[in-house]
Amino acid sequence: MERTKSRKPHAMMIPYPLQGHVIPFVHLAIKLASHGFTITFVNTESIHHHISTAHNGDAGDIFSTSRTSGQLDIRYVTVTDGFPLSFDRSLNHDQFFEGILHVFPAHVDDLIAKLSRRNDDPPVTCLIADTFYVWSSMICEKHNLVNVSFWTEPALVLNLYYHMDLLISNGHFKSLDNREDVIDYVPGVKAIDPKDLMSYLQASERDVDTNTVVYRILSKAFKDVKKADFVLCNTVQELEPDSLSALQGKQPVYAIGPVFSTQSIVPTSLWAESDCTEWLKGRPTGSVLYVSFGSYAHVGKKEIVEIAHGLLLSRLSFIWVLRPDIVGSDVPDFLPAGFMDRIKGQGLVVQWCCQMEVISNQAIGGFLTHCGWNSILESVWCGLPLLCYPLLTDQFTNRKLVVDDWRIGINLCERQMDTTRDEVSVNVRKLMNGETSSELRSNVEKVKCHLKDAITTVGSSETNFNSFLGLVRDKIATKLCNVNGIEIS
Repeated sequence: MERTKSRKPHAMMIPYPLQGHVIPFVHLAIKLASHGFTITFVNTESIHHHISTAHNGDAGDIFSTSRTSGQLDIRYVTVTDGFPLSFDRSLNHDQFFEGILHVFPAHVDDLIAKLSRRNDDPPVTCLIADTFYVWSSMICEKHNLVNVSFWTEPALVLNLYYHMDLLISNGHFKSLDNREDVIDYVPGVKAIDPKDLMSYLQASERDVDTNTVVYRILSKAFKDVKKADFVLCNTVQELEPDSLSALQGKQPVYAIGPVFSTQSIVPTSLWAESDCTEWLKGRPTGSVLYVSFGSYAHVGKKEIVEIAHGLLLSRLSFIWVLRPDIVGSDVPDFLPAGFMDRIKGQGLVVQWCCQMEVISNQAIGGFLTHCGWNSILESVWCGLPLLCYPLLTDQFTNRKLVVDDWRIGINLCERQMDTTRDEVSVNVRKLMNGETSSELRSNVEKVKCHLKDAITTVGSSETNFNSFLGLVRDKIATKLCNVNGIEIS
């Protein structure tokens, strides 16, 4: 076979357009580029607009600094998701998801076709797409790309979605009346209570229309992931051995987490960040509670009011990250009357901040969280126990890992729809002080060791990543050689 000049592997990377997905994609892009990959990183125009607004103008090429400092071959492009920038995606999520399902892939397809017509670049040879995208295999087959699915959440959640067919056939999902007994037949899951499933998988046909766009995406995405050449998971083998083993028995799955950086030079924040350093200065070690419900989820005004009063009653210091649209873009006033005056000296409320910078400060002693996976990993990395208040579908299952399996956190309230200020106050104090707090901190240290050990040169995640690198290079080379005799360096 005649060989043409040797070319670098070129991966196009496309995160789901939510901050919790963009962040691990950014750090994986940098890591792959540092191992010799050319990367084309694709954000939606909407995500780029939010990043630019948060940085007082046009963020431009978000990888410019990292590319210069690390001599990395990362290109940055944006494509439309089919909606104008002014469209409120979080309040109109069904319409938004329809666009992600039907419109967005056409723009991705067009971008790959344009890049393939350029003769002065290494061709795109690999697609690394978020697992929630339903069209990855179709795009890869059309353009002869190696298909890599990146799952940014815990393996337990992937494993449950992966086996939705078992939940349906056993009557725990999509039945007229779902069974309420313990689920003990999913490979790699010893037992799980239905209330700990992702909220979408708790739906019965009697109560919810399971033909809506969300359910169509779930059904298609977790059939499509089974066609991937490789699946990367932002988790650690030692933390989720059973779920990972079950998935690895089906196809090549690699736990490469935690995929984040303590000092990122790539802007990914969708909101302008406040500097909390001065406020934290001089406060006793471990005395401040950090509160954040993430970049996307909404919270009811009643719940916000009860949490606010609970924080006051606890008499503990706190930093509370409250997005202006946390209740809704049309509900600007949601805090109790006089709250900002009453917290002077005790608390600080900001619209957004650099989370890792704040929680790594020695004054922070605990994290009241919505149970987003990035927040869990970052909290553990910083040695903080968690107070769990799940808001989005997967976060109910994340809560199970934190509270029931690893025992590194407690629930903010037992019944989320009946949040009370007294319960909030009691559990905040329990998290921050006393016997329960000591036990949680001891368990956090054990989990933290697994995270840090995994990314050492001989750790499981680094070993898995290197194995993936070798195999994906081989797969790319085989595909290209079969087509036109190009050798990958």
